[in-house]
Amino acid sequence: MKVLVTGGAGYVGSHTVMELRRLGHEPVVFDNLSEGHARAVGEGPLIRGDLGDEAQTGTALVDSAVEAVMHFAASAYVGESVREPQKYYFNNLVNTLKLLRAMRRAGVDRFVFSSSCTIYGVPERVPIREDARIQPINPYGRTKAAVEGVLADYAAAYGLKYASLRYFNAAGAAPDGSIGEDHDPETHLIPLVIHAALGKRDSVSIFGTDYPTPDGTCIRDYVHVLDLASAHVMAMEALDERGPMVFNLSTGRGHSVREVIEVVKTVSGRDFPVLEVDRRPGDPPELVGSPEKIGRELGWEPRWPEIERIVQTAWQWHSTHPEGFGDG
Repeated sequence: MKVLVTGGAGYVGSHTVMELRRLGHEPVVFDNLSEGHARAVGEGPLIRGDLGDEAQTGTALVDSAVEAVMHFAASAYVGESVREPQKYYFNNLVNTLKLLRAMRRAGVDRFVFSSSCTIYGVPERVPIREDARIQPINPYGRTKAAVEGVLADYAAAYGLKYASLRYFNAAGAAPDGSIGEDHDPETHLIPLVIHAALGKRDSVSIFGTDYPTPDGTCIRDYVHVLDLASAHVMAMEALDERGPMVFNLSTGRGHSVREVIEVVKTVSGRDFPVLEVDRRPGDPPELVGSPEKIGRELGWEPRWPEIERIVQTAWQWHSTHPEGFGDG
């Protein structure tokens, strides 16, 4: 299948492009490169464009003769979304509406959406299932929840075939070391800890040590980025046989901040200062998802469920690419 991948030069998008190629599909990347990296795309078409320009998006859809769209293009910093909600509503919601309108005009009716576990807010119980209450607590989560509502309405009114994939903490890198995570600023725990191991940071901070968890620090569900990618491809391939799909992408296993830090120390063989500071507002004690539904319905299961393996792939990338893609 020929697929337009919006945000395909970003972290999860570029790994999904790699997986699409591996499985014989033809990805066409559409990215404004504001946060992505051209070098992450590898060989294959890259259209430098912005979803805010609906005519440009429509031209890309028609000229590339795509049969499906995977949508990763979004602003994704929770803290920034609180400070700059306008940016998030325009980029994540308004531009998605423009993309969907351009798709309708081009006659493209298959859509895979990169959603997020942030739509659950502070969960009432874990592991979190897809039928849990949708109660986002920040603008980023609210934009993702809003798009999910739009997709349901478009499916009912216009016959849109879609999958909405709510993933937990994306982590790791391509096992061959060719691509990995390169954000500026970096906010994800595993690369921040690795940066401390590499001496790129003076220390790493633990935000809160008095949570109601076994070691007092927050627990999160880390999913290898290529496992996320494979789920996107599997969902796309199932769109014609199934109705609208909504799935968690998770391992069902939680790991605490302290545990992740210790795994990085073991994998890297390096020590570094760890600071214990106050909690951050809005951090839930535990976010762990149930992958049971997508496993049952699509047969997906993580290929790299172990936190040690995830960290090993991340360490390989960061230690051999200390400046990331070198284009920032």
